[in-house]
Amino acid sequence: MSYYQYHVFFCINERADGSACCQRFDARAMRDYAKQRSKELGIAGPGKVRINTAGCLDRCSEGPVLVVYPDEVWYSYLDRQDIDEILHEHLIRGRVVERLKI
Repeated sequence: MSYYQYHVFFCINERADGSACCQRFDARAMRDYAKQRSKELGIAGPGKVRINTAGCLDRCSEGPVLVVYPDEVWYSYLDRQDIDEILHEHLIRGRVVERLKI
């Protein structure tokens, strides 16, 4: 059994040369929001959900991106409403959010 039911990695990579990267979409703040909301929803912790930072996930042109393991589902998101939808649908209900999937 996995230590976490879901492990979510947010790319927060920032490229100094100005090329496409997730941090251009304030990815760090969105990761912080997801972490806060997962705690508020009571889904954070061992046996539940872990929200983590990742360096470059190499999908810059599709960013900002996050990936949910062990499901291996990749998402792109734009705002807090998208993050809330991923939290409620995928991480609580176990249903992939097809409209955000990449």
